[in-house]
Amino acid sequence: MLGLGKTPDQITKIASQIAGRGQPLLVTRADEAAWNAVRTVVAGAEYHQVARCITVKGPAAPGKGTIALCSAGTSDLPVAEEAAVTAELLGNTVDRMYDIGVAGIHRVLAHRDRLASARVLIVVAGMEGALPSVVAGMVGVPVIGVPTSVGYGASFGGVAALLGMLNSCANGVSVVNIDNGYGAGCIASMINHL
Repeated sequence: MLGLGKTPDQITKIASQIAGRGQPLLVTRADEAAWNAVRTVVAGAEYHQVARCITVKGPAAPGKGTIALCSAGTSDLPVAEEAAVTAELLGNTVDRMYDIGVAGIHRVLAHRDRLASARVLIVVAGMEGALPSVVAGMVGVPVIGVPTSVGYGASFGGVAALLGMLNSCANGVSVVNIDNGYGAGCIASMINHL
C-alpha cells in the first residue's frame, strides 16, 4: 500500500485489515507518524526508516537465486532500500552494493563477481542514469533500472536519468518510473521466482 497522501488513521485501518488476514504487509512512503499509529495495532510490524516502509512478514515462497541491488550514490539509498525491502518481503535474498556509481568506475568493477552471480539486478541511479547501462554490459541477466529524482538542475527531477536508462545501448535493461523502488522490487521478485 502506498502511504503517501494517506493519514496515519487511514494507513492503520488498511494495515490492520491486511495483517488481520495473515497476509504480508508493506506500506511504502510511510512517515514516523504513520509508523507510530500502525505499531500500536499491528503486532510484529517493523519500520525501515531509510526505505520509509512499514512491514509485517508473512508467508512467501523463496526466490530461486539472488537479487543484486546496486545504487550509484548514497543519495539514492531511500529508493534502493524501498526496492530491497520489497524484494525481501516477497521471499528473496538481496545482495546490496551501495555507492558504486560510474563517477568512480573502479567501484563498479570491484563488484564484478557479485554482479555476475545474481539472477536479476536492480540498479538505482540519479544524475545521468548511466549505471544500469554499465552493469548490463557486464552481466547476462535482466537489469531493472530505477531512475531517481536525485541530481542538479538539468536532471529535471529524474527525467534525465529516466531518458538515459530508456536509451541504454546495453541489452537486457528495462526501466521503471522515477523513484519507483517498489515497482522494481516487485518485478525483480517475479523474475527471480520464474
